[in-house]
Amino acid sequence: MPGEPGTLSYGEGGKVDIIVEGERYFLASPEVKALLMYGRIVPILASLSRVTEAADGKPSISIEGHAAVNRSGKAVILYTRAGHFIIPLVSFQRVARGEAISAPLFPLLPDGQEGST
Repeated sequence: MPGEPGTLSYGEGGKVDIIVEGERYFLASPEVKALLMYGRIVPILASLSRVTEAADGKPSISIEGHAAVNRSGKAVILYTRAGHFIIPLVSFQRVARGEAISAPLFPLLPDGQEGST
């Protein structure tokens, strides 16, 4: 995926999958609803099934970042260990509803990194 910062895609059971630089994360269905309906900051999760399993045989889940609607209410910002990304709210909503299969993520540069003086 060189040249492509990341992809947001519709997942099973209403979850939203996030693929960034080869890393796979997801937002569970209840978190997607809390983010879009109530504007809550929600955890970005990763399944650790490749590495370890809980005693009951279910894959372990790890919190790998968080997602939030930005102050203007027009975009969703994703903060992960792989970096920080932004996606227009409309694109996020279309993927979360299953109207679009996927949408690109755009890198979010820290303040002072955009080349302005």
